Amino acid sequence: MKIEKDRVVRFHYSVAEAGQAPVETSRDRDPLAILFGHGNIIPGLEKAMEGREAGESFKAEVTADEAYGERREGMTQRVPKKHFGEQKLSVGQQVVLNTSFGPRAVTIEKVGMSVVDVDLNHPMAGKDLAFDIEIVDVREASPEEIEHGHVHGDGGHHH
Repeated sequence: MKIEKDRVVRFHYSVAEAGQAPVETSRDRDPLAILFGHGNIIPGLEKAMEGREAGESFKAEVTADEAYGERREGMTQRVPKKHFGEQKLSVGQQVVLNTSFGPRAVTIEKVGMSVVDVDLNHPMAGKDLAFDIEIVDVREASPEEIEHGHVHGDGGHHH
Protein backbone atom coordinates (compact mmCIF):
# COMPACT_ATOMS: atom_id res chain seq x y z
CA MET A 1 0.00 0.00 0.00
CA LYS A 2 1.41 3.37 -1.03
CA ILE A 3 1.65 6.37 1.30
CA GLU A 4 -1.00 8.95 0.44
CA LYS A 5 -3.47 11.29 2.17
CA ASP A 6 -5.62 9.70 4.89
CA ARG A 7 -3.33 6.72 5.43
CA VAL A 8 -1.61 5.88 8.71
CA VAL A 9 2.15 5.56 8.37
CA ARG A 10 4.43 4.09 11.04
CA PHE A 11 8.11 4.80 10.52
CA HIS A 12 11.50 5.02 12.17
CA TYR A 13 13.70 8.04 11.61
CA SER A 14 17.01 9.62 12.44
CA VAL A 15 17.50 13.33 11.90
CA ALA A 16 20.67 15.39 11.71
CA GLU A 17 21.61 18.87 10.73
CA ALA A 18 22.94 18.47 7.16
CA GLY A 19 26.50 17.11 7.32
CA GLN A 20 26.40 16.46 11.09
CA ALA A 21 25.82 13.49 13.38
CA PRO A 22 22.18 12.55 14.18
CA VAL A 23 20.60 14.57 16.97
CA GLU A 24 17.48 12.45 17.37
CA THR A 25 16.31 8.95 16.47
CA SER A 26 13.24 6.79 17.00
CA ARG A 27 15.08 3.50 16.57
CA ASP A 28 15.38 2.96 20.34
CA ARG A 29 11.58 3.07 20.81
CA ASP A 30 8.34 2.34 18.94
CA PRO A 31 8.02 3.77 15.42
CA LEU A 32 6.37 7.17 15.03
CA ALA A 33 2.76 6.93 13.77
CA ILE A 34 1.23 9.77 11.74
CA LEU A 35 -1.92 10.47 9.77
CA PHE A 36 -0.46 11.33 6.39
CA GLY A 37 -1.56 14.53 4.65
CA HIS A 38 -2.77 16.27 7.82
CA GLY A 39 0.31 18.33 8.71
CA ASN A 40 1.50 15.91 11.40
CA ILE A 41 5.13 16.17 10.19
CA ILE A 42 7.21 18.85 8.49
CA PRO A 43 6.24 19.52 4.84
CA GLY A 44 9.57 18.46 3.29
CA LEU A 45 9.51 15.07 5.00
CA GLU A 46 5.89 14.51 4.00
CA LYS A 47 6.80 15.22 0.35
CA ALA A 48 9.72 12.76 0.54
CA MET A 49 7.47 10.01 1.95
CA GLU A 50 4.55 10.33 -0.46
CA GLY A 51 4.12 7.31 -2.75
CA ARG A 52 6.51 5.09 -0.78
CA GLU A 53 5.56 1.71 0.72
CA ALA A 54 6.15 -0.37 3.85
CA GLY A 55 9.65 -1.86 3.94
CA GLU A 56 11.27 1.04 2.09
CA SER A 57 14.28 2.80 3.59
CA PHE A 58 15.56 6.08 2.18
CA LYS A 59 17.40 9.29 2.95
CA ALA A 60 15.80 12.72 2.55
CA GLU A 61 17.40 16.15 2.53
CA VAL A 62 14.96 18.82 3.73
CA THR A 63 15.77 22.53 3.46
CA ALA A 64 14.99 24.85 6.36
CA ASP A 65 12.02 26.43 4.57
CA GLU A 66 10.43 22.95 4.19
CA ALA A 67 11.35 21.97 7.77
CA TYR A 68 10.98 24.35 10.74
CA GLY A 69 11.31 27.56 8.75
CA GLU A 70 13.95 30.24 8.81
CA ARG A 71 15.08 31.72 12.12
CA ARG A 72 13.13 34.88 12.89
CA GLU A 73 14.79 37.73 14.73
CA GLY A 74 12.94 39.27 17.64
CA MET A 75 11.46 35.95 18.75
CA THR A 76 12.59 36.36 22.34
CA GLN A 77 10.41 36.59 25.38
CA ARG A 78 11.02 37.30 29.06
CA VAL A 79 9.37 34.67 31.26
CA PRO A 80 9.07 34.66 35.06
CA LYS A 81 11.52 32.09 36.46
CA LYS A 82 8.73 30.40 38.46
CA HIS A 83 7.38 28.91 35.18
CA PHE A 84 10.46 26.67 34.98
CA GLY A 85 9.89 25.07 38.38
CA GLU A 86 13.03 23.77 40.07
CA GLN A 87 14.97 23.17 36.83
CA LYS A 88 18.60 24.29 36.85
CA LEU A 89 18.82 26.60 33.82
CA SER A 90 21.83 27.52 31.70
CA VAL A 91 22.36 29.59 28.56
CA GLY A 92 21.91 27.53 25.39
CA GLN A 93 19.84 24.87 27.16
CA GLN A 94 16.68 23.70 25.40
CA VAL A 95 13.62 23.19 27.58
CA VAL A 96 9.93 22.65 27.04
CA LEU A 97 7.83 25.51 28.36
CA ASN A 98 4.10 25.06 28.92
CA THR A 99 2.32 27.95 27.20
CA SER A 100 -1.33 28.86 26.65
CA PHE A 101 -0.89 27.25 23.20
CA GLY A 102 0.50 24.01 24.65
CA PRO A 103 4.10 22.82 25.19
CA ARG A 104 6.77 24.70 23.24
CA ALA A 105 10.49 24.00 22.88
CA VAL A 106 12.51 27.11 23.74
CA THR A 107 16.20 27.91 24.10
CA ILE A 108 17.48 29.73 27.19
CA GLU A 109 19.26 32.98 26.27
CA LYS A 110 19.73 34.63 29.66
CA VAL A 111 18.99 33.64 33.25
CA GLY A 112 18.28 36.42 35.72
CA MET A 113 17.30 36.42 39.40
CA SER A 114 13.54 36.34 38.73
CA VAL A 115 13.16 36.21 34.92
CA VAL A 116 14.50 34.11 32.05
CA ASP A 117 14.93 35.32 28.46
CA VAL A 118 14.04 32.58 25.95
CA ASP A 119 14.30 32.25 22.18
CA LEU A 120 10.95 31.03 20.82
CA ASN A 121 12.36 29.87 17.47
CA HIS A 122 12.23 26.09 17.07
CA PRO A 123 15.71 24.74 17.95
CA MET A 124 16.06 23.48 14.35
CA ALA A 125 14.76 26.66 12.69
CA GLY A 126 17.08 27.90 9.95
CA LYS A 127 18.73 24.48 9.57
CA ASP A 128 18.76 22.15 6.58
CA LEU A 129 18.05 18.63 7.84
CA ALA A 130 19.05 15.14 6.75
CA PHE A 131 16.66 12.27 7.52
CA ASP A 132 17.21 8.53 7.40
CA ILE A 133 13.75 6.92 7.15
CA GLU A 134 12.46 3.34 7.38
CA ILE A 135 8.75 2.85 6.58
CA VAL A 136 7.45 0.14 8.94
CA ASP A 137 3.84 -0.09 7.75
CA VAL A 138 1.06 1.75 5.94
CA ARG A 139 -2.69 1.24 6.46
CA GLU A 140 -5.99 2.96 5.73
CA ALA A 141 -7.00 5.43 8.43
CA SER A 142 -10.32 4.91 10.18
CA PRO A 143 -13.07 7.52 9.68
CA GLU A 144 -12.58 8.56 13.33
CA GLU A 145 -8.82 9.11 12.82
CA ILE A 146 -9.52 11.25 9.75
CA GLU A 147 -12.17 13.24 11.65
CA HIS A 148 -9.81 13.81 14.60
CA GLY A 149 -6.74 14.49 12.41
CA HIS A 150 -4.45 12.02 14.19
CA VAL A 151 -3.70 8.32 14.65
CA HIS A 152 -5.44 6.27 17.34
CA GLY A 153 -4.20 3.06 18.92
CA ASP A 154 -0.74 1.58 18.31
CA GLY A 155 1.78 4.43 18.20
CA GLY A 156 -0.96 7.06 18.19
CA HIS A 157 -3.29 8.98 20.44
CA HIS A 158 -5.35 7.26 23.12
CA HIS A 159 -8.64 8.98 24.07
